[in-house]
Amino acid sequence: MSKAAFGTNPEGTIPMCKTTSPVLRRPTAEDGPAVTALIAASEPLDPNSAYCNLLQCSDFADTCVLGEREGAVVGWISAYRPPSHPERIFVWQVAVAASARGEGLAGRMLDELVSLPAVQGATTLTTTITEANPASWALFGAFARRHGASLSKSQRFERAAHFAGAHDTEWQATIAPLPSVHT
Repeated sequence: MSKAAFGTNPEGTIPMCKTTSPVLRRPTAEDGPAVTALIAASEPLDPNSAYCNLLQCSDFADTCVLGEREGAVVGWISAYRPPSHPERIFVWQVAVAASARGEGLAGRMLDELVSLPAVQGATTLTTTITEANPASWALFGAFARRHGASLSKSQRFERAAHFAGAHDTEWQATIAPLPSVHT
């Protein structure tokens, strides 16, 4: 089932078709280069090494979500279960291609993430966000409201102490309780 939406080209003159909603799936190692390119094009995200993204697409694939449209990677969530806090799922990065923004893809990917078997038993979602990233605060706030959870904010990595002044302070967003999708 596909639905097409029509828009205009950047000049606003020629109608063009916007294709189907992205398909959400588990990444594979072969997705590593496309994920690296997506993250590089997604400011204000910090770029990772290509090797880091390759490991996320392979060794951490069970806790990551990839959005794909017509063979192109248009969405990405990397996440993992911290060994010292197995009750948590930590969302590392959320990236959406410019061509897929405004479609609710990031929210769909978060919902997919918490439904994955590897996330079963997690009661809390955590992530870190700088204050200068209102889009991420809005995304995680909407996720918390949609699932009837609360969102709390606390300083996690401070600019001077942890980044030697080279990066803004990262604030931890904690969302709990997560929806219970596995019984």
